[in-house]
Amino acid sequence: MAVWALGINHTTAPVDLRGRFAFALDQVAPTLDALRQSFQGRMSRQPEAAILSTCNRTEIYCAGPEHALDPTIEWLARSGGVPPAVVRSHAYTLSDGGAARHAFRVASGLDSMVLGEAQILGQMKDAVRVAEQAGALGSTLNQLFQRSFAVAKEVRSATEIGAHSISMAAAAVRLAGQLFEDLGEIRVLFVGAGEMIELAATHFAARNPAGIAIANRTLERGEKLATRFGGEVMRLADLPARLHEFDAVVSSTASQLPIIGLGAVERAIKLRKHRPMFMVDLAVPRDIEPEVKALEDVYLYTVDDLAHVVQTGQAQRQAAVAQAEAIIDAGVQSFMHWVDQRGAVPLIQQLNAQTDEWRAAELARARKLLARGEDVDAVLEAMSRGLTQKMLHGALAELHAGDATARERASTAIQHFFLRKGR
Repeated sequence: MAVWALGINHTTAPVDLRGRFAFALDQVAPTLDALRQSFQGRMSRQPEAAILSTCNRTEIYCAGPEHALDPTIEWLARSGGVPPAVVRSHAYTLSDGGAARHAFRVASGLDSMVLGEAQILGQMKDAVRVAEQAGALGSTLNQLFQRSFAVAKEVRSATEIGAHSISMAAAAVRLAGQLFEDLGEIRVLFVGAGEMIELAATHFAARNPAGIAIANRTLERGEKLATRFGGEVMRLADLPARLHEFDAVVSSTASQLPIIGLGAVERAIKLRKHRPMFMVDLAVPRDIEPEVKALEDVYLYTVDDLAHVVQTGQAQRQAAVAQAEAIIDAGVQSFMHWVDQRGAVPLIQQLNAQTDEWRAAELARARKLLARGEDVDAVLEAMSRGLTQKMLHGALAELHAGDATARERASTAIQHFFLRKGR
């Protein structure tokens, strides 16, 4: 069984290109079906598949009878509406042990913008759950991901990989603190109500801002978050009219198009009499039109802009990284050993079927002899001799073969399987 992975992330592709390949969680199941259907006629059977899509990465993991990286690249290019050459220039492709190592490193937080961050593990588990529910996960990928979760757990418990990590949310608060003298005097608007917004709201709320508001498509989920942080809830439709009320805006939705446009921000700045606005766009694709960054009184940051902030303290983590990589190496070796063993399963099944057939034939013959009143010891002797002859027939035939090379090969195999000492 071959395993391969294809992906783009924050180190290989800019945010706008990543946005073309971003799949919301509720889109993943039909997308997986389309991906697997695209292999029709190109492989003997549909491959196993899973898609991990976050603001920092989109990755496809597959397992099938043979590697099919090129068809996977072509499918991803079509889904994003770009030429395959564009995908190839920004993607990384991995196979077998390399794919396993990458999955283990991603789950452990070693491949994240925030070294050691734990959020990716939950996102990976969500991706696996969706793939399983879609019927796209088989035994090979299931083993790959379950082992990746086990490795991630060991990395987090045995090392200090996350001890000095700075989350994207904490980085946003740090940047806001560089712009505003006192975060206790600002009003903060959070657009969306997902996990990232919840994390960002938690960090900002700890600084006791003057006001917090949650804007979301569904008021129910927005109200839940607003109640938790002592804020108000508002509809997305009201956002353009009220944008000027907020000093800081943090947005992270699953929208495929920007929801905060240049015109809305220009009007807000005018109403604010050009008091500065701090804006963080954590969404992929973007929630805030990129042209907003050019406005004189707006400080707009994307997930890529936060990279240098979250990498502080990296020197202290190098020892933990080396320790984590050793744990991952052991996990990769274990997984590849399992894959290699899986390759022998059909032969093992054939061997078991053949020995069962021999055993059944000798048992049937023995029962007939016993039914005729033959001596029990003689019947048992005949049965054991019959089984021995059947098992050794092929080996003895090879030893008597006319080909000297075949005889030598048979001799080595027989000594290895039948005459080895210390069993």
